[in-house]
Amino acid sequence: MIRARDVMTEDVETVAPDDEISEVLTRLARADFNGFPVVEDGAVVGVVTEEDLVDMFQPSNRVLWIPIGFPPFLESRTYGFDLSWDDLDVGIDMVKSARKPISTVMTEDVVTVDPDADLDELLGLLADTSRNINRLPVLDDGQLVGIVTRQDLLTALDDERNER
Repeated sequence: MIRARDVMTEDVETVAPDDEISEVLTRLARADFNGFPVVEDGAVVGVVTEEDLVDMFQPSNRVLWIPIGFPPFLESRTYGFDLSWDDLDVGIDMVKSARKPISTVMTEDVVTVDPDADLDELLGLLADTSRNINRLPVLDDGQLVGIVTRQDLLTALDDERNER
């Protein structure tokens, strides 16, 4: 039976809650993965992903809804205006946010597992579309000892299948 300890990566790259957004963005650009556990004093306090950072600069809703009404009409009409989100806007937001701590955008509600978590638990968490989790920090007595990603689990399952 596959357990978290069998498939986890033990040498986990992490960031601290007070690391600047620009520093984390730079590290992610150079990494072959798309997120970091956020660790303070050995404890996982959050997770930050590329998606968290992209959402900060590319809001999904760019429509401004404005109610407009003129007397003597009793009802107003609402009009939507699509606001441009061009390179200048992104650049300005990047400059304004670059020095902010990563704790301002990280996800604090982190789902973790212990080293003995079995295949069913790992699959259940990583396949849960409502949570959209791609990585599970592995904690032993509250301390980060590894990380299991979807890819780690898929690779382990494929290896097991090929051994049959």
